[in-house]
Amino acid sequence: MAAGATADHGGATYALAGVDIDAGERAVDAIRALVGSTARPEVLGGIGDFGGLFALDLARYRRPVLVASTDGVGTKALVAQAAGRFDTIGIDLVAMCVDDLVCQGAEPLFLLDYISTGAIEPAQIRDLVAGVADGCRRVGAALLGGEMAEHAGVMAAGAFDLAGCAVGVVERDRILGSERVQPGDQLIGLASPGLRSNGYTLARHVLLERAGLDLAAPAWDGADQTLADVLLLPSTLYTPVVRSTLDVADVHAVAHVTGGGIPGNVPRVLRPGLRAVVDRSAWIVPRIFTEVRRLGSVDDDEMARVFNLGIGMVLAAAPASADAAVAALTAGGAHPAVIGTVEPADAGDRPEVAFSGAWRWEGGA
Repeated sequence: MAAGATADHGGATYALAGVDIDAGERAVDAIRALVGSTARPEVLGGIGDFGGLFALDLARYRRPVLVASTDGVGTKALVAQAAGRFDTIGIDLVAMCVDDLVCQGAEPLFLLDYISTGAIEPAQIRDLVAGVADGCRRVGAALLGGEMAEHAGVMAAGAFDLAGCAVGVVERDRILGSERVQPGDQLIGLASPGLRSNGYTLARHVLLERAGLDLAAPAWDGADQTLADVLLLPSTLYTPVVRSTLDVADVHAVAHVTGGGIPGNVPRVLRPGLRAVVDRSAWIVPRIFTEVRRLGSVDDDEMARVFNLGIGMVLAAAPASADAAVAALTAGGAHPAVIGTVEPADAGDRPEVAFSGAWRWEGGA
């Protein structure tokens, strides 16, 4: 046998070690059309290039500023894995990334996704990317590229994680933020029927580990949806309706209510010396949160600190524009409600949320 040759039998291969290159190539073929369905005119090249190309049309803008955001879907991936349902969680990824961009007033341009898995299963990858592509089409962003990484020995077969990065653009003089917010601004909350992609570690601990509920069973007594249906409800994509509202109303800032809930996210769009006063009775907290609270004996303050409790985004609008904003949001299919106001606080005080009223828990006290 020549030096350096390998025996025909018993030799090590990448596939035997846990990485199947052929499966990866089949997965790429399976998602090719999905990626192409999200293309914008500015996209150059196609899937398989080492980097995605996007020719920004500078003639469209006066003073463009690029905005970038990166995020993932967290342990919601474990619920999808347990339920064997992968076709919608990609929408959650788009929402987590792109709905951060619109908080700066930005138009989303493109998104890159990253899927890590214990073993590439082309059908699973196709379903995951189908959700990402669906979300991208809904918000007008191109799925510019991505990566599939097979982490044999680190992740079990069937396990996956999904993350991404989105880039958008906004005119410099239209950037939203805390410097625009004024005392008297009205806080408009946009309804979120589910958990989005936040708080799943606590929700899983309470519902699946402590209470031992079955994902295939009704979510609660009398529910017409299974627990899996409710927990895998895709995140609402707020970007299109918020962007259309910016054209007709004087919106000063937008807060995406993700990890940290209302107390952790609304202060991010306030200056020192301002506070948000939020009326907890202005909306009904969806039933899934009531069940987590009840079955886990979770304190109300902890619930508010972990979950969105039915409000996925908050807009701070000038008082004279609040009605126009609510009308535009409603016309765009959102479910808005005025949930509070911005008030002055002592100079130099860190921004905070002060709650008034009492929580209204659907299906419970």
